[in-house]
Amino acid sequence: MSEAGRVHGPLPLTGADRLTEDDLLRAYPWPGPGRWVRAMMVTTLDGAAVGPDRLSGSVSSPADQLIFNAVRRDADAVLIGAGTLRAEHYTPMRAKPADASRRETAGQLPAPVVAVVSGSLDLPWELPLWHESTCQPVVFTRTDADAGRLAMAREHADLIVLEQTTPKAIIDALIKRKLPRIVCEGGPHLLRDLVAADLVDEADITVSPVFAGTALSPDTSALPQVTEFRLAHALYGDDTMMMRYLAQGR
Repeated sequence: MSEAGRVHGPLPLTGADRLTEDDLLRAYPWPGPGRWVRAMMVTTLDGAAVGPDRLSGSVSSPADQLIFNAVRRDADAVLIGAGTLRAEHYTPMRAKPADASRRETAGQLPAPVVAVVSGSLDLPWELPLWHESTCQPVVFTRTDADAGRLAMAREHADLIVLEQTTPKAIIDALIKRKLPRIVCEGGPHLLRDLVAADLVDEADITVSPVFAGTALSPDTSALPQVTEFRLAHALYGDDTMMMRYLAQGR
């Protein structure tokens, strides 16, 4: 067997070493003061991103949610596409007393800022997210957006109008607002474009032990070439594998 083809294991999936919330924070560090973009994604055994209800939560697990919440806790921004917001009906992002001192010491806002990318600005403005989040959400759109919808967006969010909502322009705008720790939670098209632009530093991928069928999971266009990541760690719980991958050179 060649060196490149060596197989190690099996993994000690005993469940003997339960990690605390502080352990999980240490397992997902934010390296340095500069930009760091995390992609978070759950996938089923057959490659689905959502269940029959079209929601990612139906293919998640309590263990996956612990990781999800840990990664968010020290983030500056939670970046999502408009389709993800419409499907998942995001709840307000509120400051947590347990995180206040740590975030203040790090020079962060009291809570992560939700940042939504939408060309059409056809967004669910009735959601409490817009007015009950600790920090005002951000919306990215293009200069050719409808004038009436631009006015509506300005009433609900910190609106950022770009010539083109390219991955680089979006990330640069977040950094300009001193929001360099970015968690991208989808959807698949936004994740694909960030990877294609080499802007994803880390991929936190959960493999859920279920089959769901892929009919409701969006297709994405092929990347120009395969993009490689390396495994940093793998965690286990609820028969679910949660893996942290780093981009080459990170």
